[in-house]
Amino acid sequence: MQRTVTYFEKPGPENTSQCLEIVKNAVRDFNYKHVVVASTTGSTGLLFAEACVNANMNLIVITHSYGFKEPNNLEMPDDVKKAIQALGAKVYTGTMITHSLETALSSKFSGIYPTLLVAQSLRRFGEGPKVCCEIVMMAADAGLIPECDEVVAVAGTGRGADTVTIIRTAPSKRFLDLKVLEILAKPRL
Repeated sequence: MQRTVTYFEKPGPENTSQCLEIVKNAVRDFNYKHVVVASTTGSTGLLFAEACVNANMNLIVITHSYGFKEPNNLEMPDDVKKAIQALGAKVYTGTMITHSLETALSSKFSGIYPTLLVAQSLRRFGEGPKVCCEIVMMAADAGLIPECDEVVAVAGTGRGADTVTIIRTAPSKRFLDLKVLEILAKPRL
């Protein structure tokens, strides 16, 4: 099997449209049924939902958890969430795998915690690949994608999309079964 990998010169939202094209081609050429997209404010999720509305796929948009930025707040406005759902995509908000209790403990007591080590290890490949692994586990934990299936995962560095991966799914309880099979796009830096 041969695939083309796209390396972006810089991370960021300017790569979103090219990531969308990479995803559309992967779904068309390899018949992937599930696409999981990270979206903080909903703009990336809405863009993917609009582009994939007739693509006969299961599109899941994963948000930050409530209170991620400030107490009792979700960064994705309700009207954007409803617009994404109206196009047939699912929006999921849940506990972020590497931002759970250990982050609170680390802030309070310092020290080394396994989840934070995993997050930092995954970041060696970039912020996007780390987030792709997280959102796939979150979607599997919520029952929105089947376990042990190959899915397309999309994430970015900060805002927008700059990373596209193919991942064999696993829920967080079976993290060691999760496999990053391919990286189709990522920032080189």
